[in-house]
Amino acid sequence: MKFEEIEKVEIELLLEALYRCYGYDFRHYARASVRRRARYILSKSGLKRMSDLIPLLLHDAEFAGKAIYDFSVTVTEMFRDPDFYRAVRGVIAPYLKTYPFSKVWTAGCATGEEVYSLAILLKEEGLYNRVKLYATDFNDAALQKAADGIYPLKDVQQYTANYQKAGGTSSFSDYYHAEYNSAILDQSLKSNITFTNHNLVTDGSFSEVQVIFCRNVLIYFDRSLQNWVLNTFANSLSHGGFLCLGSKETLEFSTVYDQFKVIDAEQRIYQKKA
Repeated sequence: MKFEEIEKVEIELLLEALYRCYGYDFRHYARASVRRRARYILSKSGLKRMSDLIPLLLHDAEFAGKAIYDFSVTVTEMFRDPDFYRAVRGVIAPYLKTYPFSKVWTAGCATGEEVYSLAILLKEEGLYNRVKLYATDFNDAALQKAADGIYPLKDVQQYTANYQKAGGTSSFSDYYHAEYNSAILDQSLKSNITFTNHNLVTDGSFSEVQVIFCRNVLIYFDRSLQNWVLNTFANSLSHGGFLCLGSKETLEFSTVYDQFKVIDAEQRIYQKKA
């Protein structure tokens, strides 16, 4: 067998070991992404063959925890894609204002930058005290970072630029204070956010919500897993609720496409039909 074919088998066995031993199911993640991450884990381990990782995963829980973290996607930033947040202000904020109380789900929240961006937007729209934000991820280490709300100070310049382009109505510096080399987000942003573990691969529908944000997550899944997750979202959304995906993701060709109408094709904002 060629090296690529052997590596493919090794990766399949590695994913099966993670699932059977720890319950984390990466078997339906897009293979190109899985391969990149598996090679990254291998390079850090100092081992030569992918199959050498399997005994470590099975017998070293600490190593397995680090591998699970590396397999998950935690790349994000505050007000990423500013035009999207402008669209949220223009389309979704007015919709939420029609409710005395509403629930918003940020699925695959990683280290929390997006949910805090939403919290700031909702504050500026006078909505924060009327909205419960649920931020979920399967990665407990990332969730803890999200709950802490502490980010490298070096990233704040980019966050500030994004915030301004996204139509921020205040000064971004109002929402954090600097301490040593960290930016610590204001505690008031956390009061209506619940961070909780939820695995999109294995867990079912969430409680009925008015808006779901799941941006730049589905691109790491294969088609069958994408459809599983999108069905979960459709079942979790109230009628008339909004689903927001990433710029490279779409409902087109999915099994739930007929349940939604396109509100903003460029920003991937969809509304569940009444």
